[in-house]
Amino acid sequence: QVQLVESGGGLVQPGGSLRLSCAASGSISSFYAMGWYRQAPGKQRELVAHITSRGSTTYTDSVKGRFTISRDNAKNTGYLQMNSLKLEDTAVYYCYEDYSLATTGWNRGWGQGTQVTVSS
Repeated sequence: QVQLVESGGGLVQPGGSLRLSCAASGSISSFYAMGWYRQAPGKQRELVAHITSRGSTTYTDSVKGRFTISRDNAKNTGYLQMNSLKLEDTAVYYCYEDYSLATTGWNRGWGQGTQVTVSS
């Protein structure tokens, strides 16, 4: 079983920056991809960013040029660098990771969620 632990959320003023981390623990046989969703109150969950094992990245249009997703494979930790934060970025952010174990096929694990609040 793989556990994902998120950290780095908090309160920031508009225009500020935060870096979210998503640390995976457990014996992953193969890593396929990871990413971040967010959900704001009263809104649907939104895929924010995604990175594959080859380093290919995709972003939702509203964060392009402001957010950067990355992963340190040596640390089994993914990151979401968020710059120029806007009020509308306020949400709970959830990381996920697609992986396989020695005895199982494809799995998706989820982090516990971390609150990001952008407010003046």
